[in-house]
Amino acid sequence: MKNKLFYIFCILLLSLGTSAQTKVRVYGYVINTNNRGIEQANVYFENSNNGTRTNQNGYYELFAEIKDSATIVYSSMGYKSIKHTIHPHQKIIQISVELPSLEKQIGDVEVIGQRRQTSTLDMLDATKYRLMPNAAGGIESLLITFAGVSSNNELSSQYNVRGGNFDENIVYVNGIEVYRPLLVRAGQQEGLSFINPDMVKNVSFSAGGFDAKYGDKMSSVLDINYKKPTEFEASLSASLLGGTAYIGTAGKSFTQMHGFRYKTSAYLLGTLDTNAEYNPAFFDYQTYMTFQLKPKWELTFLGNFSQNSYQFTPVSRETSFGTYNMGRKLTIYFEGQEQDLFRTSFGAFTLNYKPLAGMNLSLLASSYYTNENETYDILGEYVLSEVKMELDPAKQTGESLGVGKYHQHARNRLNATVANIAHLGEYEVDHHKMKWGVKIQNEIISDKISEWEWRDSAGYSLPFSDKQVNLYYNVKASNTLSTWRTTAFYQDTYKWNSDAGSYTFTGGLRANYWTFNNELLVSPRLSVSFLPHWKRDFSFRFATGVYYQAPFYKEIRDTLSDALGNVNINLNTNIKAQRSLHFVLGGDHYFRAWGRPFKFTTEAYLKLADRVISYSVDNVRIIYSGKNDAKAYTAGLDFKLFGELVPGTDSWINFSLMDAKEDILDDSYINHTYDADGKVLTTNTVYPGWASSPSEQRYTFSTMFQDYLPNNPKYKLQLKFIWSDGLPFGPPRNSQYRAAFRTPTYRRADIGVSRVLVSGSDKVMNNPVLKHVKNIWLNLEVFNMLDFKNVNSYYWVTDIYNHQMAVPNYLTGRQLNVKVMVDLK
Repeated sequence: MKNKLFYIFCILLLSLGTSAQTKVRVYGYVINTNNRGIEQANVYFENSNNGTRTNQNGYYELFAEIKDSATIVYSSMGYKSIKHTIHPHQKIIQISVELPSLEKQIGDVEVIGQRRQTSTLDMLDATKYRLMPNAAGGIESLLITFAGVSSNNELSSQYNVRGGNFDENIVYVNGIEVYRPLLVRAGQQEGLSFINPDMVKNVSFSAGGFDAKYGDKMSSVLDINYKKPTEFEASLSASLLGGTAYIGTAGKSFTQMHGFRYKTSAYLLGTLDTNAEYNPAFFDYQTYMTFQLKPKWELTFLGNFSQNSYQFTPVSRETSFGTYNMGRKLTIYFEGQEQDLFRTSFGAFTLNYKPLAGMNLSLLASSYYTNENETYDILGEYVLSEVKMELDPAKQTGESLGVGKYHQHARNRLNATVANIAHLGEYEVDHHKMKWGVKIQNEIISDKISEWEWRDSAGYSLPFSDKQVNLYYNVKASNTLSTWRTTAFYQDTYKWNSDAGSYTFTGGLRANYWTFNNELLVSPRLSVSFLPHWKRDFSFRFATGVYYQAPFYKEIRDTLSDALGNVNINLNTNIKAQRSLHFVLGGDHYFRAWGRPFKFTTEAYLKLADRVISYSVDNVRIIYSGKNDAKAYTAGLDFKLFGELVPGTDSWINFSLMDAKEDILDDSYINHTYDADGKVLTTNTVYPGWASSPSEQRYTFSTMFQDYLPNNPKYKLQLKFIWSDGLPFGPPRNSQYRAAFRTPTYRRADIGVSRVLVSGSDKVMNNPVLKHVKNIWLNLEVFNMLDFKNVNSYYWVTDIYNHQMAVPNYLTGRQLNVKVMVDLK
C-alpha cells in the first residue's frame, strides 16, 4: 500500500513539474536609434538553439517552454547586443528593443533596414499572400487591392490602372513580355493568367511613370521574377475550383521548377442568373530551368503550355431589375450551345554572361503561339414583364411588356505567332547604373471572323424594314498579318548624396519601329527621387515621360459597312500609336505607431493623351474603333496606408480619386424639336465634346487585411474588400448616349480563415504517413461574403419602336470554397 502511495505521489510530482513549464510566445521588433526596423537581426534564447531572425520590418517571433525564467539575446552586425530576461507570468509577451550602433566602424558593414522607394516601382513579396481568398486564382487578385488599380469582374484576371483599359498593361516574367488570348470576350471564358504564383520570387508593379526599360504601354507594368530553388521544395493544393502541383529541385549547377495548374469555375458560375450546364476546364504546365555552364555563364529556359476549354449550354435565365416602383423581370428560354477552345504555348531561352564585376549581359530568344476558336449558336425567346410588390411569389409577375426572339452566331478563329530575339545589358560603376537593350520581333497573325445576331420583337425583325429582313449585327473578316517590330532602350541611374539628403536620377530613351505603318516612336523618360536627412522619415519622387501604346492587332481593325448593312473588318495601315504624356508626383512617410512600422503614400498623377483609338467594353471584350479618333486626359490622387496593423503581418488600405475624360473628334448627332402633333420644328447638329472614358472610376476604396489569434498564430484570417465607382456605359452603337449611364457601385468582400498543421509541432503530423509533409494548410473561403449584386455588363432589349432597355448581367453571388494546401519536404 505504501509503495502504491509513493508511486502516486511521484506521478503527481512529475505532472506538477511538467505543468510548471509554460509555453510562451514572444514577439516584437528590433529597431535602431532612427526608429527603423533592423532586418536579419539575430534573436535567440541564451544557451540554446532556439532562435530566429527578424524580417525586413525588424519583426521577430519565438516560441519556447519556460520553467522559471529565460534570457533573450538581440544582436546584429554593426550594433551592440542586448539581453533581456523574461519571467513567464503570461503566455504572450511583446518585447521591442532598440539596438545602439557601435561607435567603432567594423570594416565595410552594410546595415540593412527598411527599404525606401526611389522610383514609381513598388516591390512586394507575393509568398506572404498565398492564403488570400482568390476566386480568379491568379496573382492579379492581389494587384486589384493596390492604389490606382481596379477590377469590376472577379471572374477575370484583367485589371484597369488609372483610367486605362486591360490592353494598356504590360506584363514581364524574367524580363520577357508575355501575352494573353485575343478572342476572350467574357470572364466565364477565362482560365488562369500566365503567372504561376507557386513559382514567383518577387513582384514589382508601377501604375505609371515607369522607366525606359519597360515596353510601349500607357498604363502600368507588372514585372515578375521567378525563383531559383536552393533545395528540394514541393507543394500541392486542391479546392472546389481546381488544384495545383509544384516541385522544385536544386543541384550543384542545375535548378528546375515544374508547376501544374487545373481550374474549373463551374461551381462559381452556378451562382449566375443563367441556369445552364457550365463546363469550363483550364490546364496549365509551366517549367523554369537554370544551368550554370561556367562560373560566368548561365543558361535558363522558361516554358509554358496551356489549354482552356469552355462549353456552355444555357437552359433559362430570369433577371429582376429596376426600382421598387417600376420593377421589371426578363425571362429567357434558350436553345443551342457555345464551345470555345484556346491553346497557347510559350518558350524562352536566356543566356546570361557576367564578364566582370557589376556587368551582366543577356541574350534572349522566345516564341509565343496561340490557337483560338470561338463557336456558338444560341437561340433565345424572352418575355419582358412587370414585377408587382406582392408577398406571394406567384403573384409578383405582372403583365407582359414585350416578347421577342434572338439568334446569336459566331465562327471565329485566330492564330498568332510572336517570335523575338533580344539583348539586355547592365553595368554598374561608381554611382551609375546603366541598362540597355535591343529586340527584333516578328508577328504573324491569321484572323477569320464570322458573327451575326438576328433579333425579333413582337413579330418584327430589328432593325425594322417593310422590304427586307435585316440582321441586328453582322460582321465578317479574313485577315492575315506578318510584320516586324524593332525596339531599343538605354537608361542610366545616378545616385548622389549630400548634406541635405540622397538623390536618385534616372533618365532614359526608348525607340520603337513597326513595319506595318512604318512609324518610328521615340519615348524620353525621367524620374527623380529625394530622401531628405530629416528627423522624420520622408521620401519624395517625381516622374515624367512620353509613353506610346504601340498597336498590336485588335487596335488596327477598322470596320466598314456596305449598303446592305454588312460590316467588314479591314486593317488600317494609317493607324498611329496612341501617345500619352505622364506626370507623377509622390511621397512616402515612414513612421511607427503602437510600436509597429507603417508607410503612408500619396501620389498625384496627370496623363494627357492624343491620337487615342476610342473603344467600348463589353464584359472583358474591348472593341476598338480602328482609328485615331479621340483625345483624352486622366488626373487623380492615390492614397495608401501600408503596415502591420497586426504585428508581423502586412495589411494596407487604399483610397483613390480619378477624373478621366475623352473627346471623340468630329463626332456628332442630329437633335430634333417637335410640336404637339409630333412634327419636326427644328433640326440641329450637336457635338458632344468631353465625356467620361469607358474606364473612369471616380473613386475606389480597397483593403487587404491579415490577422491571427494572439494565443495561437496558427489560426489566420485574410480579408479583401473593394468598394469602387461604377463604370460608364450606354446603348451599343449610339454616340449620343455613349457614356450617359453608370453601372451600380462595385462592392465585394472575400474572407478566408485558415489553420496550419506544422511538422514537429502538431501531434497529427507525427503520423509516419506524413513524414515528408512540412505543413498542411486548411482553408475555408467565403467569396462575396455580403452577397452583393454586382453588375458586369448589360443586355439591351429592343421593341418595335426601337426603345431600348438595359437588363443587367449580374456577377457571382455568395459562395463557399474549401481549400487544402500541402508543403512537402
